[in-house]
Amino acid sequence: MVGGGNSAGQAVVFLARAVRQVHMLVRGPSLAETMSRYLIRCIEELPNVTVRTHTRIVALEGGGPCLERVRWRNNATGEEETRDIRHLFLMIGADPNTTWLRGCVALDDKGYVKTGNALSAEDLAKAGWPLARSPDPLETTYPGVFAAGDVRAGSVKRIASAVGEAAACIQLVHKALQE
Repeated sequence: MVGGGNSAGQAVVFLARAVRQVHMLVRGPSLAETMSRYLIRCIEELPNVTVRTHTRIVALEGGGPCLERVRWRNNATGEEETRDIRHLFLMIGADPNTTWLRGCVALDDKGYVKTGNALSAEDLAKAGWPLARSPDPLETTYPGVFAAGDVRAGSVKRIASAVGEAAACIQLVHKALQE
């Protein structure tokens, strides 16, 4: 498992029930900054899980379409290790692909689209918000333009939530079209 966030931690706990050994490769110095304390405790109690901090994958090896080995490096020590591993799960998050929206709608410092209550008075003034009302919950700084799912600042980054937000946007679009 590559990743140090809650999603990676939940996957490790799940996988540990079904496999002999789980290696959790974490780029940072610990799990504390990116994972809930409860989940960290759960992982620490699993005898078949090894958390490797300061670690990055440097090579994937195998023949044909099958993974056979993974090589990683501890960036703090420079030590490399190769293990026979047939399954690799990447849970490292993603950066939003929103550069094309810069100057159109407000984005946070990580590039996620700001909506509803996440929009400050400054965001609205800068965008020239033209309406007397505040933006609706999933509405951007551009009236009638909505954001849902992972691209939205403050979203919970889960497919079920994204589907629910998208469904809610339909009602908000109908409302905006009547204005």
